[in-house]
Amino acid sequence: MLYRCLPLIIALTIGISTSAQEIDNTTSYKNINSDKYIRLSIDNDYFSGRDQQYTEGANMELCLPGLKYFPLTKLLVSPKYSYSRYGIGIEQAGYTPRKINNPEIQTTDRPYAATLYLKTFRMAVDTINKQTFTTVLSTGIIGTDALGSEIQEQVHRVLKNQKPVGWKYQVHDDVILNYQVNYEKQLISFRKYFSFTADGSARVGTFSDKAGVGVTALVGYFDNPFGAVRPSKKFHRYMYDRPAVDIIGYDATLEGGMFNHDNPYTIPASQLNRVIFVNRVGWVLAVRRITLEYFQTYTSRQFTTGPRNKWGGIQFAMNL
Repeated sequence: MLYRCLPLIIALTIGISTSAQEIDNTTSYKNINSDKYIRLSIDNDYFSGRDQQYTEGANMELCLPGLKYFPLTKLLVSPKYSYSRYGIGIEQAGYTPRKINNPEIQTTDRPYAATLYLKTFRMAVDTINKQTFTTVLSTGIIGTDALGSEIQEQVHRVLKNQKPVGWKYQVHDDVILNYQVNYEKQLISFRKYFSFTADGSARVGTFSDKAGVGVTALVGYFDNPFGAVRPSKKFHRYMYDRPAVDIIGYDATLEGGMFNHDNPYTIPASQLNRVIFVNRVGWVLAVRRITLEYFQTYTSRQFTTGPRNKWGGIQFAMNL
């Protein structure tokens, strides 16, 4: 069934964005049918046989009704929909050039960079018009204190991979303060077997500025992500595909932080590709309180001399 999409059009016309902050748990294919859960997300290019660009990311997320009273939640605007979910998460990510065994600056590739930040989010769900409106506030740091070098070296030690030797040239310390708005609307659905949605997002701040549009198709057997929260004991399994386009404004992992310009090496703004294509395909299993997911993501070139990139990941969630 088709719905009026004026809110979506509005969402698509505001803001500018980039591909930093790769882990986004607010879209329909990430739905957990509960307002109380924990979720662990792990991204790594190891799943795609690579070791470059966005090389690893991890997010630990907690969703609870009581987080409505968390101080930073007060900064999140939201329409008066049927109900809201409230959550916080800690996210860490690392970025490297292609040749991590090269001890010199690689002037045609991306710089080393690491990020660590707190995400505070509020997701409003409209069960009547089948739409969601989410706001996310990210606060943290980019630079040496984000532990990119330590984490990648430890992972490579465990996996017996080559040691990365260029982290001394990483993007230097700066502040992360970002605000993001996401809107998604279900356009077509068939019971619990098929769903097709369109979404738009806008992000602005000291870390990442971008706007994005995308569509998502879910096929299988699943709870309606735009429905009321009703815990289920049934076995759900489905796959999804989400192609999207991002319009790039600013990316601190490539260009350096907004305030600290004392970096060994960064990518000039003139070399950024301003339009990025992203496609994500995933498989999800959910039974009772547990949800498991595996996915693969592909992106086009982020800058003129950079490669196309892909990575995979897993997620584990448990209702509380």
